[in-house]
This record gives sequence, C-alpha cells and structure tokens, in this order.
Amino acid sequence: MTNNQMDFTHGSIFKKMLFFSWPIFLTNLLQTSYQLIDSLWVGNLLGPEALGAIAISGTVVFTILSFIIGLNNAALTILSQQTGAKDEEGLKSSLNAFVVVLGAMTIILGIFGFLMAEQILQWMGTPAEILPLATTYLKINFIGITFLFGYNFIATVLRAMGDSKTPVRFVVIAVILNAILDPVFIYVLDLGIAGAAYATIVAQGTAFLYGLLFSIFRAGVPFSAPTLPKLVYLKSIFKLGLPSGLSMMVISGGVLAIMTVVTTFGEEVVAGFGAAQRLDSLIMLPALTLGTAVNSMAGQNIGANLWERVHAVAKNGVMFILIVSFSIGAMVFLSAEWMISLFVQDPETVAFGKMYVQSIAFFYPFLGINFVLNGVVRASGAMMQVFVLNTISFWVLRYPLTYVFAQLFDERGIAYGMAASFVVSSLIAMLYFRFGRWKEINIIEDKKEETEGSS
Repeated sequence: MTNNQMDFTHGSIFKKMLFFSWPIFLTNLLQTSYQLIDSLWVGNLLGPEALGAIAISGTVVFTILSFIIGLNNAALTILSQQTGAKDEEGLKSSLNAFVVVLGAMTIILGIFGFLMAEQILQWMGTPAEILPLATTYLKINFIGITFLFGYNFIATVLRAMGDSKTPVRFVVIAVILNAILDPVFIYVLDLGIAGAAYATIVAQGTAFLYGLLFSIFRAGVPFSAPTLPKLVYLKSIFKLGLPSGLSMMVISGGVLAIMTVVTTFGEEVVAGFGAAQRLDSLIMLPALTLGTAVNSMAGQNIGANLWERVHAVAKNGVMFILIVSFSIGAMVFLSAEWMISLFVQDPETVAFGKMYVQSIAFFYPFLGINFVLNGVVRASGAMMQVFVLNTISFWVLRYPLTYVFAQLFDERGIAYGMAASFVVSSLIAMLYFRFGRWKEINIIEDKKEETEGSS
C-alpha cells in the first residue's frame, strides 16, 4: 500500500471521508471545468448554435458510453471489496478481466457511435441549424472515446485501492491542455467546432498515457499484459456489470429523453439548457463525489464484514451531502444570470438558463441523498436493485414528470418536472436502504466457492 492509499476498515469515518472525498471533489470540479472551458470557448467564439451542438453531442456520448461506465462502477465495487479482504490474487485477476472486457466494448461502441452519429442526432430531433455542427463534433469525439474511458477506469482502480489523490493529476493534465488547445484549434487554426473536438482528444489521450504509466510504475497497480480471463471472473463482471451497465443506460437514456423534450422549444432553449446544465453540474459535484467515496469506503468495510462501519459511512455521507449541497445551491442561485451570461449573450437564451437554474438549485440535496444511499447499496454488489431504483427514478418519475410539466407550463415545466422527480426518488431510495435486502449479498464468498469448485 502506497502513502496515498487509505484503509477504511479502521479509524475515524468522518475524517477519512473528508480526506478521501476532497481529491475526488477536486477531480470532478476539474472535469466540470473541462466542460465549462469547452463551452466558454465554443459559445463565445462560435455562437449559441455551436453551444447547443456540443450540449446535445455530449448527451449522446454519455448515452453511448453509459453501459461501459456502468461496468466501471461494478469494477469499483469488486476491487474495493477485494482490497478490504486483502485478496491480492483476486484483485489481479479481476483487473485483467475488466481490461479485456471493457477495452473491447469501448472500441466497439466507438466505431458504432462514429457511424451512427448523424442518425442518432436526427432521432433526437436536433434542430436543422445545429445538426451539421453536432454531427461533426460527435464523430470526432467518438474517435478518441477510448482515451476518455481509459483514464477514468485507471482512476476508478486507484480509488478502489484507497487512493483518491493521484487521479487529480490526470484531470489537471487534461484541463490544462484543453484550455490551451481549444482557442488554438478553434480560432488560430480556424477549425471551428471540429477544433474543440480535436482539442478534447489530444488532452484526454495525454492524460490516459500518463495515468497508465504512473499506475504501473509508481502506484503498484497489478496491471499485466491482457490475457483471456478465467470464466469465474467473466461471470462476476457480467453478473454485477450487466445490471450496473443497464442502470447507467437507464440514466443516460432518461437524460437523452429529456433532451428530446427540450429540443421541441427551439434552439434558444436548447442553448440555454446546455449552459444551465454546465451550472447545475456544479451543484451535483458533491453528490457525485460522495457517491464514489462511499462506494469505496463501504466496499472495503463490506469486504472486511464490518457492517456497523458501513451504516456509519451512510449516515455521515447523508449529513455531509445535505450541508454542502444547500450551500452550493445558494451560491449558484444568487449568481445564476451572471454565470449563464458567461456562455451566451442572447437575451432569450440567458433568460431560460437563469430560470432553469434558479428553479432547481435547492432540489439537488434530494438527488444527493440518492447518490449517497445508492453508492452504499451498490458497494454490496446489489447492482440489479440499483438498476430498478434508477429505472423508477428516470423513467417512472423524471421523464414523465418533465414531459407533463412542459405541456402544462411550457419551457418552465422542464425545471419543475426535474425538481419534483428529485424529491420523490430520494424518498424511494431511503425506503429501500432501510428495508431492502441488499445486505444479504456476498460477492467475495460466491466467487471463492466458484473458484474452488472449478479447480
């Protein structure tokens, strides 16, 4: 174990949560600033149509890649439990299996996304003025999608081993390079929106290469040359990974569906929604951070069979998220118009963005409760249960409520529907955490039995 790797099975939970979370928060903040920088350069140099194009394209990239992101979440659960159980051989074998499976899937999805980019955007109802720009940006992004996934997977592995500090370096490299290359490619080389996409690929590719070399030669991650995985490890990946991947597809598909509601109100609302999404992503940062942190922390304690500490992780996480989310929500609420105007100057676009952000800012603590409790549940290996919870959240609640409220209140209803869904889905998450049977799952013992039976 290196100096950056933490053992969560003993010591103060709140103190370790604080020290483990802040680098994850910084990483998420830098990744958000990465998107903000892209949006600032594109919005100011190329106009609201180009800003709307990258907003729609970003949603598509996330949707296409969501299944593999879900498998990545399964990796965090499996590897953190193996770390807590001190299972070094299992850790090495699982890593090999994830590299083979996820690497192959990323390449396949990259090719599929490149070929289907324009058709997907047309299906979403992308306005004709935006379609050519969005298609160009989307296709180039799919060329380098392996880099995007690669450095995020390496960060996940390090966090599972208790190291949340090193991944910050990967994102710092990507952000700095992107900030420098964006204006050069867009304006100096006159590549337009294609320049923003090329800057993204170069920045992410460099971060991936650095992360790979660092994890092998400095962090002691037991990566090895990929070999055909044993059946028991493949079964483990797909047993947990399939529902986790489907869960992410449910989330991203719901976001995609909501975008189809947004596009019916025209390019000003699309651009305003794109700018607003950049801001409310700031409010979501604490929830994303703690969702990842409690997954690692609870996973190690579940692997060590320390259930009192697992519940303490959940309690501390919920208290933490409520305080931080309300504070950030207040700051964003008060500065909404100024922050939206950083991206675009069109009055109608700014007006919608301000309305959306102010309407939803104080409802994100409810979403935060969802992230924290689902993170603990996911740490047990209850991927199917989280899949069901996310299906309810997005397809039974969020998309229908957004659609109905948009019909009743026009574009203002987009924010009202989202806010209402946050409240109801958090109540459902609390009920399942309290009364669900997620604590009965034991993925390490199941794997040991299968390994012994096949030997």
